[in-house]
Amino acid sequence: MEEEDTRDYSEPCVQCSVVNWGLTDEGRFYCKSCHNVIERTKEVLTSDVVPNTKIQSISRGFRKRKKIDKGWEWYVCEGFQYILKKQAEALQTLGVCPQMKDEILCNFWRRYLQKSKQAYCTTPASYTSKTLSIYDVSTDVDSEPERISIHGLSSFSESDGDLQTESSFGHVSSIGKASARETTSICSGSVDGGSYLLKRKQGNLRMSMPMTLSFCYIALLWLREPVTLSDLLRFVIDGHIPYLNAFQYFPEEMKLYGVDLKIFRVESWPVYEDVHNKMSELAAFLDLPCFPAITDSCFLHPNILCIKYLMEANLPDELHNWTCRVVKKINVGETDFLTLDPVNKSARKVKYDVLAAATIIVVLKLLFLLDDQYEWLNANFAGKRNQKNKEGCLWFDFKKWYKIIKKSVDMEQKKLDEERARCLWKCEKPLFYSAKEKSVVLKKRQMVVNLQRQFGALSGSMQVAEKQSPSSFQLNWTEENTDGNCFHGHILEGVLQEKGNSLTTMNTKYWLCTVKLCNEKICGQLTHYKESDFPQSYQFVLNLFSFLLRVPASLIHEEVCLIEHKLFKTKLPRK
Repeated sequence: MEEEDTRDYSEPCVQCSVVNWGLTDEGRFYCKSCHNVIERTKEVLTSDVVPNTKIQSISRGFRKRKKIDKGWEWYVCEGFQYILKKQAEALQTLGVCPQMKDEILCNFWRRYLQKSKQAYCTTPASYTSKTLSIYDVSTDVDSEPERISIHGLSSFSESDGDLQTESSFGHVSSIGKASARETTSICSGSVDGGSYLLKRKQGNLRMSMPMTLSFCYIALLWLREPVTLSDLLRFVIDGHIPYLNAFQYFPEEMKLYGVDLKIFRVESWPVYEDVHNKMSELAAFLDLPCFPAITDSCFLHPNILCIKYLMEANLPDELHNWTCRVVKKINVGETDFLTLDPVNKSARKVKYDVLAAATIIVVLKLLFLLDDQYEWLNANFAGKRNQKNKEGCLWFDFKKWYKIIKKSVDMEQKKLDEERARCLWKCEKPLFYSAKEKSVVLKKRQMVVNLQRQFGALSGSMQVAEKQSPSSFQLNWTEENTDGNCFHGHILEGVLQEKGNSLTTMNTKYWLCTVKLCNEKICGQLTHYKESDFPQSYQFVLNLFSFLLRVPASLIHEEVCLIEHKLFKTKLPRK
């Protein structure tokens, strides 16, 4: 039937010069070779005579609506590029250097696409079976509404969200386009969703949502921005950086369903170690040179980070002198140790925030032992002394500090748990795959919102407070408080003694967290942490920094063990 309707039209296609016409559902002519749709429509013959009427062609406005309804063809790397752009913009809003997005992150992203042979190469790996040609032109949406383009950029600022009209670094030719459509799975909105997921399972360094954070962190590290990895992940969890359901910011024309959801939808929060390990692998994969040096004036240096965490943990300022001594003793403040060098694969990749927290814990063990006995005896002595001499400088009271910190951390942890319980893992923006489904999906979503509002009113639940501005500090303590909850100005008189021209600890004992370090290649980690094996005071301090950094306590415990073995130069056999 279709051949009979089109056989009388023998004009060649203006795109591919082939005479092979077919009819769309709307009765319009299209080229079967390159899928180019023209203005010619099927002639309708009818015996019913209606006076003063005639059949007219379909207007141009319907053509654009059809394009949006169907959605354009897009690739997985385009989706991740859009998410990276949004994340970079969010970081700029938080105060990160403006060049981070366009000069650093964009260059890393282009290098990744080239190294993984997804773009910026003659024959992209994902499309070796297709005919490809590389262009550097803009796509004409009106004339080629379905043309595939993997979009390139000289900077992320060039991207305005309209991915179909950007300057592109790779266009599939008309022949490749046809084959791409034929091989595209109906279970995926993207062209390469199924094959991309398969290759990621095979162990290639393929993009994933945690990998976007590795890209952001590696750019921050290159610029030596005052943002640690724990800060970055906390900003993500608090919703200041797009991560959860980030695909809802995609343009409406980028249809997302099927295996695409397995790629872009996240069902858990990012894990510190996973993001850090991917960052190290990414730096090596990109063949990056040695990063800018981390000197003693950089925010990421342990001496400066220790100041931050001492303030946040409400500990005496005098402890900083001891953390600096420990850092110098074990040589973890050296530039060569702190600076990331992807070429040196044997070098240990430093976790700057975890290193600083572990250093503080080691100092607390040196001064207060943290064995559930010595610190409490010293606290009783300090408390009695402070009651008698209220005018002078107060001695640090570990027991009082413990009570105040525990109360504050419990309150903050409760708020955090409530926020996580209210977190909507399901995308707030409804996903629909055609204009016919749009009204139904929006109506269902509105019903859900109304029901939630009604149940909230019946249960008397309070409205969720507006999102607060992000801060580097989760706990704030000021010496101006009259309730005496700030310990920054307290002195360590009760635990130090003069010996010659220097101060030493009155405590002469120390206990190691572990006697033997495991072989990391065999056990997967250097040490194992079981709470019941350690004193409660040590557990409390460990859990405090675990809360501040939002990392597992076992990760900080492992760093503490490493510092101890370096500090005491213990040469112990490995398990």
